[in-house]
Amino acid sequence: MNNMSYYKGNNVTIKEGTIIGNNVILEDDVYIDYNCIIRDNVTIKKGTKIGANCIIGEYLMDFYTGVTSNHPLTIGENSIIRSQTIIYGDCEIGNNFQTGHRVTIRENAKIGNDVSVGTLSDIQGDCEIGNYVRMHSNVHIGQKSKIEDFVWIFPYVVLTNDPTPPSTVLHGVTIKSFAIVATGSTILPGI
Repeated sequence: MNNMSYYKGNNVTIKEGTIIGNNVILEDDVYIDYNCIIRDNVTIKKGTKIGANCIIGEYLMDFYTGVTSNHPLTIGENSIIRSQTIIYGDCEIGNNFQTGHRVTIRENAKIGNDVSVGTLSDIQGDCEIGNYVRMHSNVHIGQKSKIEDFVWIFPYVVLTNDPTPPSTVLHGVTIKSFAIVATGSTILPGI
């Protein structure tokens, strides 16, 4: 570790206006563009590029109630996080991950390798996404959803999770390997 609150590998670029928290690891060849916030307990693996105005390791609800915990976030090697993306803590993201612009990924998301999430997409908490998944723009993945490997989701798809809204009972959608979900589809809870 260097004499900083974070570890910085070789050939790391951090542009002006970026704020980096404590216990952050930036591996070799990481690039962080202007005005990003990298919160505590984030690991960004080698070769990853973070676009301007992103928040990586965003606070969970406990921060706002004054009872904070350690919420680590790991972003895999050679990932591309495009501008204005927000990724919460308590997530694990695999290698070769890509986002479009203005993507939100909530807490407890487990995302495999070679996954692409399009512009303006929203992945709610407690989701599992396998390997080689492609989501186009404006896709909403509701809490508790599970998407297996090699799934292709076209634009404007919504995976719902509340069978009797508004309630506290959530039944996520499961999409099996090699499925293709057509543009504009709404998948009901528990399907």
